[in-house]
Amino acid sequence: MGMSVTIAAAAEPDAEQIFRLQYLCFQSEAARYGNYRIDPLVQSLDQVREEVADDCVFVARLGDEVVGSVRGRLTEDGAAAIGMLCVHPRLQGHGIGARLLGAAEKALAEQRGATTYRMRTGHRSESGLRLCRKLGYRAVGRSQGADGVEMIVLEKPAAAYAATA
Repeated sequence: MGMSVTIAAAAEPDAEQIFRLQYLCFQSEAARYGNYRIDPLVQSLDQVREEVADDCVFVARLGDEVVGSVRGRLTEDGAAAIGMLCVHPRLQGHGIGARLLGAAEKALAEQRGATTYRMRTGHRSESGLRLCRKLGYRAVGRSQGADGVEMIVLEKPAAAYAATA
């Protein structure tokens, strides 16, 4: 490729690229469930802009192009809800998702005081489940998304980020 992928905190100008990347990346997930109304596909650009401004959002860049993204926010119980992890299909399988997740975990623990990391992924999303397990997450329950998709809830202690980052 000639360039390496870098991980950095997202800024407001990244919101549109994150929005487009998210729409591209979650098409296969929508097809897997036969549901094109899943949250990542119906989220508005304004909502993405709000999350970039308020939440802990990281991007992976290849030059000026955003090729990956992840978001996290602190919940009332002190857990960090991490989601919308996506990597451009042409770059999947190269560890970018793990690097993004590690950056988000570190920031959420150090800057926001997260005690636990919590992720949700669709029950048929084998690659997402495999990544979470590889990075130390354990299934703790199930939930139903607002879009009707059955989700597996996974968690790990925040102190574990250093071992996977």
